[in-house]
Amino acid sequence: FLGLDFSMHELYRDSNGKKPAYPGYYRNAEKKLAREQRKLSKMQKGSNNRNKQRLKVAKLHEKVSNQRKDFLHKQSRQIANAYDCICIEDLDMKAMSRSLKFGKSVSDNGWGMFTTFLRYKLEEQDKKLVKVDRFFASSQTCSVCGYKNAKTRTKLAEVGKPPHLYRWGRMSQTLVYITYTVSSADIIDVCT
Repeated sequence: FLGLDFSMHELYRDSNGKKPAYPGYYRNAEKKLAREQRKLSKMQKGSNNRNKQRLKVAKLHEKVSNQRKDFLHKQSRQIANAYDCICIEDLDMKAMSRSLKFGKSVSDNGWGMFTTFLRYKLEEQDKKLVKVDRFFASSQTCSVCGYKNAKTRTKLAEVGKPPHLYRWGRMSQTLVYITYTVSSADIIDVCT
């Protein structure tokens, strides 16, 4: 079993404490893209130079997209080969990017694409991907004993009783714990 928790900066954190070094391709190319798009906007519509610049901007966007896809394919293949069952939380990425004002970070991360890649690679090998319902109180549940602290909301600090409860970095372990212990009503999708 491996639990994966979405992370804005590292793509994910797994239940073993590992996190990939996600390069943030869009953020790295942002200045160059802005410069090339500024050049494009200043050119006369219908001119050959504008068409050439439009292709240059499109190639930059395609390069960022291909770099992201390559990284996500490699990560998902590595995980699919190493584990028989992966547990993830079902997240609404579109709503997350709108409501929390993390649009660029969520889009650059590519979590939805990553879960899609992971899903089909696990299905090819007859392995399982378990999606835990987004409304299940996984951030309030202890990964060790199952204690649920309803007072915890968004604090990333020490939760309280029992003393081994720390929310940050434990979410992926909680997903594994949930898979072992909770009813199937809280697990919304199991791919085999």
